[in-house]
Amino acid sequence: MGAALPVTRRPRSRGRSVTVPGVQTIGVAIAIPEPHGPELQSWRERFGDPLARMIPTHVTLLPPTEVADADMAAVEDHLRAAAAASEPFGIHLRGTGTFRPLSDVVFVTVAEGIAGCELLEEKVRSGPLGHRELEFAYHPHVTVAHDLPQHVLDDAFEKLADYDARFSVTGISLYVHGPDGYWRPVREFRFPGSV
Repeated sequence: MGAALPVTRRPRSRGRSVTVPGVQTIGVAIAIPEPHGPELQSWRERFGDPLARMIPTHVTLLPPTEVADADMAAVEDHLRAAAAASEPFGIHLRGTGTFRPLSDVVFVTVAEGIAGCELLEEKVRSGPLGHRELEFAYHPHVTVAHDLPQHVLDDAFEKLADYDARFSVTGISLYVHGPDGYWRPVREFRFPGSV
């Protein structure tokens, strides 16, 4: 899928994008469709996560990654090809999990569809995005509370323990992190045969 472009990741302050001329911070994810996405985003707000409104509900395929503006066309071509080589699959979200004590995150678990997420992540994090290293092993999930006090994380873990939702994955979305700290979807790449 083409040569790898230089991709870097610099530390960012929580929720704020570091603006570098000629560079965008992007992410690639599976968007969680309605009604599940807004419902989980509402839960994240109720838990007091200040980033709840800034981050659409998603399953990450490529974490925040800096890409030169000049390389964005190659990145979009790569994502288009990755989507074209994929097919729809189902995801079943059920119950909660946590990365504590390693990371103060509570999430809704991907109970079914893990293999489909892993295949997509591998396709996305190749070619021009192939140099993007991960801090942790890839583990598909939907974050509902992040960097909050322990009692709030415990509350999130308990309140969503019975959460259950199913949906079909029909494409991947490219997000850009704005200077205002908001992640915005800029392009969706649909799988062949998806409606």
